[in-house]
Amino acid sequence: QLHLAESGGGSVQAGGSLRLACEYSGDIYSGFCMAWFRQPPGKERERVATIDPRGNTNYADSVKGRFTISKDSPKTTLYLQMNNLKPEDTAMFYCAAGRWFNCPEEIDKYNLWGQGTQVTVSS
Repeated sequence: QLHLAESGGGSVQAGGSLRLACEYSGDIYSGFCMAWFRQPPGKERERVATIDPRGNTNYADSVKGRFTISKDSPKTTLYLQMNNLKPEDTAMFYCAAGRWFNCPEEIDKYNLWGQGTQVTVSS
């Protein structure tokens, strides 16, 4: 059974850091593209970062230089290190997976989703 489970969200002041984790089942193996998306209050879900099966990463312009996506394959955990957080980063964060060798940007290309973890950044 395939599943994803996020953790690590919370409340932090602007300029602070958080690390999100997403544990995934072992069936989601190296052939999957993995991603972090977020959905700010009242807005649509948007792509934050992706990591493809070869380890290549890609980031939304709004988080470049501040966020880092990585995965620990033996531990089957995906991470999102978030530094220099801003109030506009406030959102529900989701990890997602899709069987793609090159990570797509479109949200509907990802068919596996976690339940989400809330990140709130105060000014």
